[in-house]
Amino acid sequence: MAPPSEPTTARFRSGAGRLCLDFMRTLRLRGTDEATEELATARDLADWVAQLGPYPADTVVPVPDEAVLLRARALREAVHTLLTAARGEDGPAGCPSAERDLLNAAAAGATPAVRLDATGAAVHTAQDPVGAVLADIARDAVTLATSSALSRVRACSGPRCAAWFLDTSRPGNRRWCSMETCGNTSKKNTWRTRHTTGA
Repeated sequence: MAPPSEPTTARFRSGAGRLCLDFMRTLRLRGTDEATEELATARDLADWVAQLGPYPADTVVPVPDEAVLLRARALREAVHTLLTAARGEDGPAGCPSAERDLLNAAAAGATPAVRLDATGAAVHTAQDPVGAVLADIARDAVTLATSSALSRVRACSGPRCAAWFLDTSRPGNRRWCSMETCGNTSKKNTWRTRHTTGA
């Protein structure tokens, strides 16, 4: 097993509004020729958990073995399959049995335990930090797929983005996964087009 992964600065995207949607983003530009795997190594997975998991910032997340990395990627694709099916005509029942079984097995795992410390803060811990977060991801995906919140799941309108996010805006018309990235890029492109064409 590789040395533990130290907490890192924010190298992975977050802010999708649900843990399972943030995890789906680790395959960037899904479905395009430019698709990029962000979980290329087991250390990448440990770094993702250190950044986006519920653990304290100083938590050292052990790097798992390759089998866990492969299981994590398979879980990510099962999450995508479930949510795609859930947004379709058949709803969550349209999720294929293989993906459903994988999600159920992952969701049955132990999730991070929470305790109240002396300062009044909630602190999450786990004997297997990566495995516990994967269980959390599976449970979050099943919960989202079977809840009314699913109607608020959107695909980013950015032309070079395939991320999904939960639209929590009051009018429910959010278009971009992030105003700072895709939103600003879109607005700049619109401004350039208008000024180039004289519109």
